[in-house]
Amino acid sequence: MYPDTGQQRALARAFGCARVVFNDAVRAREDARKAQRPFPKIGELSTRLITEAKRTVERSWLGEVSAVVLQQSLRDVETAYRNFFASLKGTRKGPRTGPPRFKSRKDKRQSIRFTANARWSVTEKGRLNLPKIGAVKVKWSRTLPTTPSSVTVVKDAAGRFFASFVIDTDPAADATRMPDTDRTIGIDLGLTHFAVLSDGTKIDSPRFLRRAEKKLKKAQRELSRKQKGSRNREKARRKVARAHAKVTDARHEFHHQLSTRLISENQGIAVEDLSVAGLARTRLAKSVHDAGWASFVNMLEYKAERYGRTLVKIGRFEPTSQTCSTCGVKDGPKPLNVREWTCAACGSVHDRDHNAAINVKTAAGLAVSACGAPVRPGAIPAQREETGSHGLLTQARAA
Repeated sequence: MYPDTGQQRALARAFGCARVVFNDAVRAREDARKAQRPFPKIGELSTRLITEAKRTVERSWLGEVSAVVLQQSLRDVETAYRNFFASLKGTRKGPRTGPPRFKSRKDKRQSIRFTANARWSVTEKGRLNLPKIGAVKVKWSRTLPTTPSSVTVVKDAAGRFFASFVIDTDPAADATRMPDTDRTIGIDLGLTHFAVLSDGTKIDSPRFLRRAEKKLKKAQRELSRKQKGSRNREKARRKVARAHAKVTDARHEFHHQLSTRLISENQGIAVEDLSVAGLARTRLAKSVHDAGWASFVNMLEYKAERYGRTLVKIGRFEPTSQTCSTCGVKDGPKPLNVREWTCAACGSVHDRDHNAAINVKTAAGLAVSACGAPVRPGAIPAQREETGSHGLLTQARAA
């Protein structure tokens, strides 16, 4: 989004009002908790913090923004507390979340949400018409397939504005968008190569952060020399934020293109469930964060679910780099500088990453044996024409 000066002021006013209502709701519930009283309901908070507050001198400026923005801010508080209590009970997946905290006007990321009853619209010229803000110029990334149910306006740390829409899609229509295929693939994620596939394809790691380090260091030095609270310091801070945003956007674009390609070409995909948080505490932390494995796997996960593909995650303790993909013998751990090794049992020469990708695919049950049947899980009866050895050695076939 590209709002003009007046629209930027109106958006800043809306961000501030939504933040104040959010903080007032958190404070009201914290006061109730300390006084050992029941939490006030969202309807009571809406009356007290929005409707009645607009009539007071201290909060009269709440009437300058759309009421829907303030109501959605209260719903965000409700959702935050619901997630917190679900996390305490253990019914919420993922890491434990804490109670909602007060928002600061110094937060570099601000957002507001308009639902359908706010009567926002897209004009014939492609502008986004928002209540009490105006028709904002928009550069569309794609056409909207259906009528959105809500739009969220976000201002990031670099001072850029974005509009994010929520739409309902048809799962059957999504599934037909991808071509039919019976291919399966195993993926070994790494640092030298971002991904090595079980078919031998190696995808180089772009290393966006490493390539931008020189520019980032220079911008950070300029920021550290500026006087705190000055306008020049704010300009330098935005310059640093824009440099980081450029790295982040390039990484996300790379992840999206690669994940979409893999989902399009393969019906089944196997990846290793890596402990990114643990690896980020080692001396390879910067390279691990630069690769962004967790973000890439998350993209594979939701795209596989959306387009009817199968994604299998194998355990992180599976010895994929220690096992020979030819005979299945475990050859023991190897240091990271060993990129090729020879199996002591069968004499096969393996590329470390390619061998691991094959083992990832096998461990996930996506590999296919010589007779065209899956290797895992469980025992699979031999086909009628394949029964018996036919005078061939059975050791390799059994392996």
